[in-house]
Amino acid sequence: MDANLRLWRAEGQSFFQRFLLWADVLDPLLLLKSSDEIKRARLLIQMKEKTLSEPIYNNQTRQAFLLSLSSVHPDTNDIIPVLFRPPAFVPVTLPWVIFSALQHEAKSTFFFQFVFHTYTTAFTLLNGNGTPKAEEYSLHQKQLFFGLGAISYAACVGALPLVFMNRYTLKNPLTQLIVRKLLPAPLLGLTSAFTAAVVRSPEFENGIEVMDRNGKVVGVSRNAGEKAVRETALSRAVLFGTTFFLPEVLVHFVQRAKLVKNPHALAAVRMVLITSVLAGMVPVSLSMFPQCGEIKRADLEPEILSSTEETELFYNRGI
Repeated sequence: MDANLRLWRAEGQSFFQRFLLWADVLDPLLLLKSSDEIKRARLLIQMKEKTLSEPIYNNQTRQAFLLSLSSVHPDTNDIIPVLFRPPAFVPVTLPWVIFSALQHEAKSTFFFQFVFHTYTTAFTLLNGNGTPKAEEYSLHQKQLFFGLGAISYAACVGALPLVFMNRYTLKNPLTQLIVRKLLPAPLLGLTSAFTAAVVRSPEFENGIEVMDRNGKVVGVSRNAGEKAVRETALSRAVLFGTTFFLPEVLVHFVQRAKLVKNPHALAAVRMVLITSVLAGMVPVSLSMFPQCGEIKRADLEPEILSSTEETELFYNRGI
């Protein structure tokens, strides 16, 4: 079992523990570290004989682990490209979320959501579980084809409310509130979950590696892959659904209370709210489920049951 997963097992048992750890891992300053620094951090971790059965109190070791968690894929041990590391998620997605929320034209919304879903899909692919069992070239072709289709579909769905508003003149204030303000939130949440599930579909089609408590791989499980993808998709839906929904509700009450009358000031308030909610929801959504996932023995395939007596097995959930 990779050191990253061993740390998540030791210090990620509860939501609160995972939230605190993610709050440190998402530090944007970790993006400034060079590849050599990341390699030295991994070497330091490998040299340690600590079992990680207890929290890490040594600051140097902890900083090395934070750099490893933020930069290295736990399945392949490859360094993740800078723009697709967890600390880059908020800075990169924030402008596209804001642009999408402020647009009133269907074409502009389609463009911004297309870019947004392109990034989140690539992020999901590079941070997913790295162990689907299939011929590499055909697998990459399939993921690329499915990914492009999911991105295009998600961008079209995201622009639908504005297409509807532009085609039909709806003067009812309640209808305008629902179609223009409230409907985009669940749509963005659902399409974000959809793209995550599609691009990681090989994980529940081909299976992912499951390990015992000692980190020994005991088999490849499609059930574990389905569980990992389902949990990731749900967390992505909660993240972006809340990020779109909550600011719009707050802005609506600000407008009704007439606290801000200037349209430019109101747009600034909306941007501040979106930024705050997204920054807060990222560690919350990532902490919803354990990073080192657990699956009961009874939920595994018969061929795996015959190879182990462990009651619980572990796998990398991915992001």
